[in-house]
Amino acid sequence: MLGLYFDGELRLRDDLPVPEPGPGEALIKVMAAGICHTDLEIVRGYMDFKGILGHEFVGVVERSDNPQWVGKRVVGEINCSCGVCAMCIEGRARHCPQRTTLGISGRDGTFAEYVVLPLANLHLVPDTMPLYTAVFVEPLAACFRITEQVHVTPRLKVAVLGDGKLGLLAAQVMRLTGCSLVAIGRYPHKLKILDRLGIRTALEEGYRPERQFDLVVECTGRPEGFRLARELVKPAGTIVQKSTFVERVDLDISRLVVDEIQVIGSRCGPFQPAIRALMRGLINVQDLIDRRFPLEMGLQAFEYAMRDGSLKVILEMRTYPAEGLRKPGELEEEPVI
Repeated sequence: MLGLYFDGELRLRDDLPVPEPGPGEALIKVMAAGICHTDLEIVRGYMDFKGILGHEFVGVVERSDNPQWVGKRVVGEINCSCGVCAMCIEGRARHCPQRTTLGISGRDGTFAEYVVLPLANLHLVPDTMPLYTAVFVEPLAACFRITEQVHVTPRLKVAVLGDGKLGLLAAQVMRLTGCSLVAIGRYPHKLKILDRLGIRTALEEGYRPERQFDLVVECTGRPEGFRLARELVKPAGTIVQKSTFVERVDLDISRLVVDEIQVIGSRCGPFQPAIRALMRGLINVQDLIDRRFPLEMGLQAFEYAMRDGSLKVILEMRTYPAEGLRKPGELEEEPVI
C-alpha cells in the first residue's frame, strides 16, 4: 500500500501493509484527504508521532463485519476510545485516557490508500455533497465545537485571529451566530474570502484596539497568537484556544486572574452540524482549496502546504480494490494540480 509515513522523516512508502479491520471496524478506501496545520506541526516534532499521517478525509467503506456499511461514502471522527472507562461512560469519549487519535497519536492515519476506523466513528456523507467539500467536515466540526463551549449571542463582540484554513472556517461559523464579528489575519488574499461573504476583516499588522472583545477565538497556529488574543480580550472575557504547535507559550497567570479571563481549550467537535451546514451552503469551502496533489506527490504537497500564505492542500487517492493496489506512477490520468 502507498502512503506517507513519518518516523522523524516524512517518506513516501509503497510497502505499507493494508490494515486489517477488527470487530466493529471498517476498512475504508480513502478518496481524498486534507493536509492540516496539525500534520505540519507533527512533522516539526509535535506529539512524537510515528506512522501514517492524516485525519481529514472522505472515503468509501470496502469491508466491515456490518454489511450495511459496505459501499457507503463516509467521513470519520478521529478519536478512537475504549468505550468502558469513566470518561467514555460520561459521554466524553474524546478525552478517553486510552484513546488513539487518527494520524496523530497511536493510530495510522489517512494519507494512504486505506485506513481502518471503528464503525462508531463514521458518519455518512450525502451523495450530493461534492467530494472535496466532504474533506472539510472534520475541521468544520472542530469550529462548531466553539458554539458548544461558549454561548455566543448577537450582543457579543467576537474576534477570530488567524486567516489559515481553521480561522477562515471559524469566522464563518461565528457569523452564523449573528455576533458582532471581525476576522483578523496577515494575508489580504485570504481575508478577501471573508470579505466576499460580508464578514468584516482587518490586517493583524498595526491592529491593536486593546481589550475590546468579549470573545477571542485564537486560530493563528503561532505562539504569539495567544499574546495578541490576550491584548484584545476584555476583562471577564473569554479566549477560545484552537491552535496547537510545538513551541511553549509563556503565560502571565496573575493578569489572567486579575482580569478574570477564561481560557478554553477547544479541539474536536460535532460532525452532524458541520455536515448540515455544508449541505445547506452556509459555509464556503471551495475558495479555501489551494491545490490538489496525487498521493504519489505527497512530499511535494507537504512542501507546498508549508509555504506562507498557502491554504488547503488536498491529497487525491485514486484507489483500487485492496487486492490490486497500484504502485507509484500508475495513475490512470493526469491529476488536476
